[in-house]
Amino acid sequence: MTRRLLLLCTGNSARSQMAEGLWKAETDSDWEVHSAGSSPVGYVHPLAIQSLSELGLDISSYRSKHLNQFLHESFDLVITVCDNAAQNCPVFSGAKQTLHWPFPDPAQVKGTHKEQLSAFRTTRDQIATRIKTHLFDCFSANDV
Repeated sequence: MTRRLLLLCTGNSARSQMAEGLWKAETDSDWEVHSAGSSPVGYVHPLAIQSLSELGLDISSYRSKHLNQFLHESFDLVITVCDNAAQNCPVFSGAKQTLHWPFPDPAQVKGTHKEQLSAFRTTRDQIATRIKTHLFDCFSANDV
């Protein structure tokens, strides 16, 4: 049985998009994964795309979506990846489980291209570690 996941952040341009790509890579077709934002910016950040491409993952076809399109859907798991989304997103009553995993927003980092890319890599790696840990714990506990 395929499980459903919704990843939420504010702009749906970086953290939730990277988490979507990383989750899909870790779980193959075991999960139907979506991401959305409370105030989507309308694009996927180029450095999010680049940082995942370094791992062989292509999220260049992903698009920024508003969470309203998912309000009436059921999910096994909803994860907010930023504090703003955790505070401002509606409750998804159809979710079996809701988690909050705050990550720093790499899109807010100022500096050179190299410094900004480094921030995206750091956030990408933090997200990847959190996903792997969660999935390992779930498989160990035989839970969502």
